[in-house]
Amino acid sequence: MTNPFTWSFHSAGNIVFGCGSVSQVGTFAHKYTARKVLLVTDELLAASGIINKVIESLSEYISEVKVYSESQPEPSLQLVEDCLSFADKVRPDLIIGLGGGSNMDLAKVVALRLTFGGDTHKYLGEDRVPGPIMPVFCIPTTAGSGSEVTGSAVLTDTKNHIKVAMLSNFLRPLLALVDPELSVSCPPKVTSESGIDALVHSIEAYTAVEYNKVSKKNFEQTLFPGRNPMGKLFAAEGIKQAGKYLVRAVNNPNDIEARTGMGFAALMGGLAFSNVCVALVHAMEYPLGGLVKCSHGQGNGILLPYVMKFNAPTRRLEFANIARFLGENIKNLTKEEAAKRAINAIVNLKKEIGIPTTLKDIGVKSDDIPFLSQKAFEIKRLLRFNPRVVRKSDIISIYKEAL
Repeated sequence: MTNPFTWSFHSAGNIVFGCGSVSQVGTFAHKYTARKVLLVTDELLAASGIINKVIESLSEYISEVKVYSESQPEPSLQLVEDCLSFADKVRPDLIIGLGGGSNMDLAKVVALRLTFGGDTHKYLGEDRVPGPIMPVFCIPTTAGSGSEVTGSAVLTDTKNHIKVAMLSNFLRPLLALVDPELSVSCPPKVTSESGIDALVHSIEAYTAVEYNKVSKKNFEQTLFPGRNPMGKLFAAEGIKQAGKYLVRAVNNPNDIEARTGMGFAALMGGLAFSNVCVALVHAMEYPLGGLVKCSHGQGNGILLPYVMKFNAPTRRLEFANIARFLGENIKNLTKEEAAKRAINAIVNLKKEIGIPTTLKDIGVKSDDIPFLSQKAFEIKRLLRFNPRVVRKSDIISIYKEAL
């Protein structure tokens, strides 16, 4: 039978990967005829030698580089307004996001607002960006979000205690420059939380609903087609790389091989989930992060094994493969046994890198579960990609088990 649906695959305009590649950012800025550059970063990076490497490369070709260093983890809607006010004075023709996913996402949103104006709220959701935005380069200094290649930007709605997202292929950076050496100064806690985030991206993409089983109403406006051959390929590699290198990167920050492996894992995860989708883990983390202010990676990492347990009956083969990707010996095991081995491998990995075991560990109370469950259940755009149909009662049960 001919498949009635199609799938698509998108990435950043250009990907540059390798140690020392940050020295090329000025060349690319010149290639795209930039004259004024706004560099979006945070206070820690502004005080580090990393930002000097970027500015040094840019200064060879660019007459004016202004630095906005007030970015924060899990950036709020209000922070967008603050950065935009700074950008209005600079009037850049290129924006560079330097740092973790928060800094890169903030750069994307500010570029969008400078291009089209209007309130940030009008762009929240899927495919509400009307066209190409001004040029954005993304340079990650952590290995996790994959934001350097994605068409998404996540913000925090502090008023309603929930994370919100804008999703559009027009938000994909013109250049993704991944220099693993820039992550060497990343603290173990950040390495751990960003690394588990990369792993979650790959696992959710690898186990998502197939593209030919996802409703394709208005397909041409749909950012996420569901699991497809290329997305699955990148997701598998992302899982392998994270399984091999995450513990090493956390335990030995100067291990360049491990840093390179995790940079590649994050890149693979970003390419995978931004062309497939994430699912229940992310839907449950969005209100969690908004409520208790945990990092996105930490929240995802806590929830991952509990959601995997829920999804196991519908993804035994994939979970068996995940166990193998993570280095587990599944020879002579049944699919059910191998699937359990995958979940146990995640639990053990979390222990090794210091990710909390339960939601109580980050301040969640039983009284919070009704609010969290209702908010998570409302995120239908993610739940429809979960391999197992999710009812509100299921979400409540998973939160309770994770508590």
